[in-house]
Amino acid sequence: MRPDQPNPPDDRPPLRLHNFRLLVGAQLLGGTGMWMLRMAADWLVLEITGSSEAVGVLVALQFLPLLLVGPWGGLLADRYDKRRLVAIAQTAQAVLAAALAALTFTGTVEVWHLYVAAALMGLVTAVDQPARQVLVGEVVGDRWLQRAVSTVNALGQAGGMIGPAVAGLVIHRWGESWAFTANGVVALLVVSVVLSMRRRELHVAPPVRPARGQVREGVRYVRDRPRLGWVIVLAGLMGALGMNGPVVLTAFAQDVWHTGAGGFGLYNTVSAVGAFTGVLVGARFVRVRARSVVVASAAFAVAETLAALAPNQATFLVMLTVVGATTLLFLTTAATLVQLTADRPVRGRVLALYSPLLLGGHALGGLLQGWLTEQLGVRLGLVVTGALALLATTVVAVLLARSGRLRPAWRRAPWPLTVVVHPTPEPAAHR
Repeated sequence: MRPDQPNPPDDRPPLRLHNFRLLVGAQLLGGTGMWMLRMAADWLVLEITGSSEAVGVLVALQFLPLLLVGPWGGLLADRYDKRRLVAIAQTAQAVLAAALAALTFTGTVEVWHLYVAAALMGLVTAVDQPARQVLVGEVVGDRWLQRAVSTVNALGQAGGMIGPAVAGLVIHRWGESWAFTANGVVALLVVSVVLSMRRRELHVAPPVRPARGQVREGVRYVRDRPRLGWVIVLAGLMGALGMNGPVVLTAFAQDVWHTGAGGFGLYNTVSAVGAFTGVLVGARFVRVRARSVVVASAAFAVAETLAALAPNQATFLVMLTVVGATTLLFLTTAATLVQLTADRPVRGRVLALYSPLLLGGHALGGLLQGWLTEQLGVRLGLVVTGALALLATTVVAVLLARSGRLRPAWRRAPWPLTVVVHPTPEPAAHR
């Protein structure tokens, strides 16, 4: 429900709805499976080439297609049946996973195979992400939208932590081929779950009729709403400057702590534990507003920098927990604010700007982090990107304050020099 609407959202759990329970399962399975595929491909590239820069290229190829076709994926979500779009995307993902599994089982896989699969996976994600996110509103309607969006986004991001952790354990014990196989099975399970939803219980919005300029309309909608626009920009910057786990954790496992695939799996598992902590903290204490997004972004940047400076593996694992928690807090609050702010007729196109910018930031960040790791080493490279992420957060916070969407205010707090930023309501014309 939009914040300016008179009727507050219902506090009763949307999990009482049959379709929402299925959607929650599909979100957790889908997020876990997608990241299992990506993590297995990342580690396989590192094994073949021994280069963090090559991993960065793979990460870029996974996400760059989103920057090119992402807005059109959102337009598809506004026009067509979201369940069928998700089912088609997940079926394509299962086919890609099966192809990679076959190449790996037979020992014929080469780096270019993984690069092509990564680019195709980016196209799949461009269709899957906006359709999956808009489907939440159709499942619960406006009555439970805020709680439903928060729950689904949290589970989707938790899947992004669980998937690499599970993949790391599978790779360590059985090899990449079985990780690809598991991903294919999970994708087909998601197809089954989504198509089993009861269509008569969905709150289906009238489809947007095809017309010229509809993608530009979505861009103008975001441009005219500074709070929405700057949160989307911040998500892209944080994706580029901070969320480069595949490059960083492979380098720590290989070059710093010398723990191999088993250590890589452990590091991702620890991040997953932190992610669940972030889910609990966010659900219990964090209100979805611009201030929450900015604070979570700053906390993530600081935690990432401290993790880079960890003197031993035990301290590194503790900081990874904090990184996982703050990552999930930022991603969940940002995605929820974007979806709750956007009007339903353009929600798919708005989310198709948010997701490509965030994941496209991953692509550019993968290249940047891979290059910095090769040139400066993983520790100093991570310190550099962490500092840049904190700087980006500060700049966006200042711009929001100057536009009147955030109001900085100083008050007494348990720690000295604590800044509390209060959101200033936007005029109706700019919401």
